[in-house]
Amino acid sequence: METLVKRNGLFPTVNTFFDDFISRDLFDWNDKNFTAIGSNLPSVNLKETDDKLQVELAAPGMKKEDFKVEIDNNMLMISSEKKEEKEETRKKDNYVRKEFNYQSFCRTFTLPEYIDESKVEASYKDGILHVDIAKKEIGKKKANKTIAIK
Repeated sequence: METLVKRNGLFPTVNTFFDDFISRDLFDWNDKNFTAIGSNLPSVNLKETDDKLQVELAAPGMKKEDFKVEIDNNMLMISSEKKEEKEETRKKDNYVRKEFNYQSFCRTFTLPEYIDESKVEASYKDGILHVDIAKKEIGKKKANKTIAIK
């Protein structure tokens, strides 16, 4: 039987932080973009195939116009800034409600030297931002060749 643990709503990431601190390799700082529960950073999947690098960023409820995708000095930067303002007024009740919402994030990834910055495609579908970055010929994995022994 599993033990139930009550989580404190005020500090939802504290236990996760300490669990990660204990379970992670203390000297592995390659993953500087980890996403904690309650964080504003969207989760990301990174995949490398023979001919390209693929990035999938989960950002539901946004539009493609909300994103900015840039590559500079082998750094991929994906950012977003979204502002919303809603106002509701009822004169007969002398009632005004005004709400503001602001969301922003920036994720940065170091890319390998063998990417082709001129061949980058991005699309947004079903709440996922897809970024495909082609590899240069030198970065593509070549098929194994079996050498006959004489």
